[in-house]
Amino acid sequence: MTSSYHKSNLWSVVRVSSGNFLEMYDFMVFGYYASAIASAFFPTGNAFLSLMLALMTFGAGFLMRPVGAVVLGAYADKHGRRAGLILTLGLMSVGILLIACVPGYSRIGIVAPLLVVAGRLLQGFSAGMELGGVSVYLSEIATPGNRGFYVSWQSASQQVAVMFAALLGMTLNIVLPANQVAPWSWRIAMLVGCAIIPILLWLRRSLPETEEFRQRSHHPSISEILRSLGSNAGLVVVGMMLFTMTTVSFYMITAYTPTYGNTVLHFSQFHSLSVMFFVGASNFLLMPVSGWLSDRVGRIPLLAGATILMLLTAYPTLLWLVSAPSVLRLLAVELWFSFVYAMYNGAAIVFMTEIIPIEVRTIGFSLSYSLATALFGGFTPAISTYLIHRTGNRAVPGLWLSVAALSGLAATLIARERQRSSRVAAVDVPVSA
Repeated sequence: MTSSYHKSNLWSVVRVSSGNFLEMYDFMVFGYYASAIASAFFPTGNAFLSLMLALMTFGAGFLMRPVGAVVLGAYADKHGRRAGLILTLGLMSVGILLIACVPGYSRIGIVAPLLVVAGRLLQGFSAGMELGGVSVYLSEIATPGNRGFYVSWQSASQQVAVMFAALLGMTLNIVLPANQVAPWSWRIAMLVGCAIIPILLWLRRSLPETEEFRQRSHHPSISEILRSLGSNAGLVVVGMMLFTMTTVSFYMITAYTPTYGNTVLHFSQFHSLSVMFFVGASNFLLMPVSGWLSDRVGRIPLLAGATILMLLTAYPTLLWLVSAPSVLRLLAVELWFSFVYAMYNGAAIVFMTEIIPIEVRTIGFSLSYSLATALFGGFTPAISTYLIHRTGNRAVPGLWLSVAALSGLAATLIARERQRSSRVAAVDVPVSA
């Protein structure tokens, strides 16, 4: 009986994480190929301006995340985790199909970038609830004492998308003629994502509802959910600060790395994507370890330790990289950031599912994460590009990463005090060593 239960749980983890893979895959493809997308849809004649327009379009998707978090999060808290996850995957699929199939600016003019922006906004709207919905689902099916380990697979599934997108990009760089890589590689990568949509929808549709949600005696109305969210506004703000470290770190070491390696350090696209593959592999291996460790030593020690490490090392390591740029140095720096990010994120994600009340768990988590992404993390590639352009300092993204770490440390200390004062419900594991 126990063996059958664990197998059922394992299969549920795979099914719920599958859509999370697509959400991150299409975001990564856009970030990886920002330069090529800039040429296809934003041909201004100025390389910096075109790239900035592409990166701002990348960031625009994140502006819709808070809206999606409220609308779709409330839907999931009212109608169930399974129903919400199926809806978000459907909307996400429409967004990636739209971008993959839009003709370039040379074919249909200004309509092309407008449709790309529309696709990004739809992707952002659906993604507003995706990560929160997956995290809440995993936390509610977790076995006692293993919640951190279970929830860590939400982030781990994203790393599979990072590795897959990087590996596909490397393959296309080898297979396609040099003059065809920029015009076609990004579109092929997106079409590959479209091809797996039917499988992912089938997996999501077979998900069972969580037992914790089914056992609730009262399913609040949308208005009740929104009122409860308002009474927990302080937790949302703490969550946003906590996730600023997560989102800035993640998009710095994934979506921005190919652009940074290619346009700032002048490495080939192949080498930059190779670094990305190893970063994704590192994240994938470390994330479950971090989640498991947070189950054993508590969430707060990992959160505080990781933010302090990032504060002390972010700028100096990038200074070391730009003093004598090489692919090996870029790999070493990114792997170090990957380690710090994984140790932090493995505790942060599950921590938020524990401190938010169940009646607003999906909407509260999703809104916190979406606000952090919309205001800070999602614009990390654009902010980093702008800061380098303005200052001429190629290591300046390290300062932006330090600001995010400071936000995470402050949130950790605030959350610890809320726990100590008993204003947040106790969790099933210690929150401090």
